[in-house]
Amino acid sequence: MTGETILKVERLTKTYPTAAGPLTVLHEVSFAIMAGATCAIVGPSGSGKTTLLGLCAGLDRPSGGTVALAGREIGGLDEDGRARIRNEAVGFVFQNFQLVPTLTALENVLVPLELRGEGGGEGEARALLERVGLGARLDHYPVKLSGGEQQRVALARAFVNRPRILFCDEPTGNLDGDTAHAMVELIFGLNRERGTTLVLVTHDLELARRTQRIIRLRHGAVASDELGTA
Repeated sequence: MTGETILKVERLTKTYPTAAGPLTVLHEVSFAIMAGATCAIVGPSGSGKTTLLGLCAGLDRPSGGTVALAGREIGGLDEDGRARIRNEAVGFVFQNFQLVPTLTALENVLVPLELRGEGGGEGEARALLERVGLGARLDHYPVKLSGGEQQRVALARAFVNRPRILFCDEPTGNLDGDTAHAMVELIFGLNRERGTTLVLVTHDLELARRTQRIIRLRHGAVASDELGTA
């Protein structure tokens, strides 16, 4: 829907207890992202980027503030409630791939559909693996795949449930230069083809500039919010 806000974060705060006292990793972060937009979250190590992404995707609950994802406030939901929304609306690509080692590439891609209780998705999963260049590797287990191939399986898995928003946490962080470039092209290509909103965390400013918007974090707060070059 044109003009729809797909993600709205208001005064988001995350504090962890430590032996030395409470540690605030995020402090009253606020922004909104429109459906179909592309956005990068950048900042130095320890600035709260990955914590913010996890809260936006419903992987964790905030200490304060709210997250509305696809029109639904998710911070107050229990784990099952957040899992349902993730499975309905979210794709997530992790830096360390997070593939199930005992499942083949095809079976890994099918996991979100099985969690949703949907059958008949094998054709879509095969088509996505073909799209990311792994049509000949469907029956390979993760241990038999290179890091770049594992990340491409993870990308196919993230798109198989046709998410409205894709979160990527350092999607090229564990890949060499050429492989990272290929992964970036796949992410933006699939994103355009499917009209998905893209939010990515990256240390790579060149990658960040390919998005329409760059949010910079510093010490757990928004330091700047500016346009990219896309």
